[in-house]
Amino acid sequence: MWPRILLPVLLVASLGVNAVADEVDRSVPAHGLTVRDAATVLSGNCDHDEDGTLWLTLPSGQRFELVTSVFDPTIANPGDGAFHPFDPAEVAAAIRELRFPLDGVEVEIYILPYPRRDALRSAAGPGLILLSPGVQPLAREYQHAEVVHELGHVVQYARMPDADLDHWDAYRRLRGIADPAVYHAGARHENRPHEIFAEDFRALFGGMLAAGSGSIENATLTPPQAVSGLREFIASLATPAATPQLQVLPNPARGPIRFRLTNATPSPLDLFDAQGRRVMTLEPRQIGTDVEWDAHPGAAPASSGPQVLFARPRALGIPGTRFIWIP
Repeated sequence: MWPRILLPVLLVASLGVNAVADEVDRSVPAHGLTVRDAATVLSGNCDHDEDGTLWLTLPSGQRFELVTSVFDPTIANPGDGAFHPFDPAEVAAAIRELRFPLDGVEVEIYILPYPRRDALRSAAGPGLILLSPGVQPLAREYQHAEVVHELGHVVQYARMPDADLDHWDAYRRLRGIADPAVYHAGARHENRPHEIFAEDFRALFGGMLAAGSGSIENATLTPPQAVSGLREFIASLATPAATPQLQVLPNPARGPIRFRLTNATPSPLDLFDAQGRRVMTLEPRQIGTDVEWDAHPGAAPASSGPQVLFARPRALGIPGTRFIWIP
């Protein structure tokens, strides 16, 4: 079983030493979860220009030149002399074994027959995954790990987009990657927050083959299984935002916290710690069309360090768990 930390090395060694992962755009919505095998992608999304170059066209209109020969100078190692795409059956198995609900997450998975010239790695974007082939038959462990890693990106785009500063701030603090000088989009691959999230997702929610030993690409970080509250934080993203939404103000919170909900029936609000233990219950008050609850971190059991709490209204029809970061 291969730990994730080895997978990018194996792929780059096979395809090209200067390969850099990128993120792809999708302006046309996906519908459900579909997998396009290599033959379907080749016939339906690829075309040759006048000089015979093969191009991939994505739903967004993005076009990528494909490398059709392992003996192209872009490919560092020709392997066994042919490109080997992902197996659709293994892709389906990796999804089936996932321990994270994908209800409401829409994604199209493209199994590429050939790699993209300017971005040899697999990649993902909102509602879209591109799985790049290898130059030797791909091990099942590798295929499962890549599929779930890229699904982690899709879940992040859908449930924790970059504009969601509250969630990102809490995640970076919880994960120990709050320093923007080290962990940012232009950093080394293993230090990019998007990649760390996708690796955490794979290690915590992938099936046996996808999760492997539980290690991640960035070996300097605490293993995700050992980060208190991390599994619960990511699991809380499984419920999409709904109307009305529970607001947490401020977040992070060093003093009093206000929870606000519009157009809803008053209901008690339970707060839980990272181990799932209820630490307090708040009674609501009605203010016009708003329901509000007040709390103070000092009312919770004392902690020797930063805390993550989870708030959940009891009433049916109210959005699910929200997190609160207490530095």
